[in-house]
Amino acid sequence: QVQLVESGGGLVQDGGSLKLSCAASGLTLSNYAMAWFRQTPGKERECVAAISRNGGITYYADFLKGRFAISRDNAKNTLYLQMNNLKPEDTAVYYCAADQRYSVAGIGRDVAAYDNWGQGTQVTVSS
Repeated sequence: QVQLVESGGGLVQDGGSLKLSCAASGLTLSNYAMAWFRQTPGKERECVAAISRNGGITYYADFLKGRFAISRDNAKNTLYLQMNNLKPEDTAVYYCAADQRYSVAGIGRDVAAYDNWGQGTQVTVSS
């Protein structure tokens, strides 16, 4: 059974940094494309960043403007999201997602592109 557990969220001031982790179990991470999504109340879940199985291809949402970095350590079965220069509008629940339907260099950008989800971790940025 695939299990994804996010950690690293919390309260940070405007301009601060956080690093999220997603520990995966029940799978071989190198067989899965991975992504981070976020959601705020009343809004749809949106893709923040995605990474291919081998880490060679990444995608970032345009609104990030280079502030976040997604990475993975397949040997540790862990996905990361380094978030810098955080803004109050980044406040959301952040979710880790995984799917094995993709080729080595493939990624997905939509909620429907991922079958496996974590429970989420809250990130709150104060102004």
